[in-house]
Amino acid sequence: MWTFSDIVADAASLIFPRTCPVCGEPLARNGGVVCTMCQITAPLTNLWLERGNVMEQRFWGQLPVEAASAFLWFVEGSAWRGTVHRFKYSGAWRTAYELGRWYGACMKQGGLYDTVDVAVPVPLHTRRLLMRGYNQSEHLAEGIARELGIKVERGCLRRHRYNPSQTTRSSRERWENVEGAFSVRRPERLAGRHVLLVDDVFTTGATMISCGNAIISSVGDVRLSVAALAAPRNRLGIRE
Repeated sequence: MWTFSDIVADAASLIFPRTCPVCGEPLARNGGVVCTMCQITAPLTNLWLERGNVMEQRFWGQLPVEAASAFLWFVEGSAWRGTVHRFKYSGAWRTAYELGRWYGACMKQGGLYDTVDVAVPVPLHTRRLLMRGYNQSEHLAEGIARELGIKVERGCLRRHRYNPSQTTRSSRERWENVEGAFSVRRPERLAGRHVLLVDDVFTTGATMISCGNAIISSVGDVRLSVAALAAPRNRLGIRE
C-alpha cells in the first residue's frame, strides 16, 4: 500500500533523481549508496576480517592498535577514486556517511571491532574546516558508529597546527607535516575506553600515528583501533 511519504519520495526522485556516486547510473528509490553492479565490483579489501593484516602491520612498533583496516583499495584512475575525491573536496559528504554505514556493517560482521566504545574522527584544522565546510572523516565516522551502535566524540581530538595538504608530499614530508600537530581536549571522555580512530584515506599512516600517540600520551588508560575508508595497495606492500 502506498503512503504519502512514498508519493513524496517518488515525486522527489523525478525532480532530483538519485544516481550512483561511482558510475552515475540511476539508483532505485530504496536502493543502497551505490548501484548493484558497483557494489558487486567494489574493490573491497576484506581487511576487517583478518587480524594481523598488512595494514595492522604498518602500525607495529609505532602505535599499539588492536585492529586496523581499510574498506576499499584506492586504485589509481578508478571511478571509486573519483568518488572518494568528490566527498573529500566537492561537498558530497552524504556519500561519506553512507559509505561509512556500509563499512560499519562489514566491521560488525567481521568481529574485530566488537569491543570498540567510541569513534573519533581525524580532525581538520579550523581554517581548513571553514574553507571546506565539513570534515569528511567525521561523516564517515558517523556512518560507522551508527552501524556499530557507538557514539562519535568530535571535540576530543584537535588539530592545532595548520599544515599544507598531504596529497603531493613525500613519505618523509608527510611525517614532518603532522608531527606534533594534534592534541587532546577533555581526555576524561576517552579514559578507559576502546577508541576507534577514523580517517578517509590511509597512505603512510603518519596522520593516524600522530593522532594515536597524542591520545595515548594524554589519556594513558585507553585502547586504540583504526579504520580508513581507502588505502593504496602499494602503500601496504601489495603489488597491483
